[in-house]
Amino acid sequence: MPENSKSQQGACCETTECCRVEAVVSVDARGQVVLPKEIRDGMGIAAGDKLALVTLSRGGKPCCLVMTKAENLAKSARDLLGPLIKEI
Repeated sequence: MPENSKSQQGACCETTECCRVEAVVSVDARGQVVLPKEIRDGMGIAAGDKLALVTLSRGGKPCCLVMTKAENLAKSARDLLGPLIKEI
């Protein structure tokens, strides 16, 4: 895609103050990714922890991948859906 048409469409994930690139990682032949120690330590990620991968789409195609601890995703879902469930 030419550079100018990409900028006209806008970035997939708009830049905000809360988000930044922490690291660039590679996928190995088995599809595995190693999270750098600094990231694991800073996020409190330990061996055996479950991570949720969330895709963001633009134009019907996945464009961004966000990783969060599964417990954070579950808490967010409870916080969001809890009031709705109480109303039912």
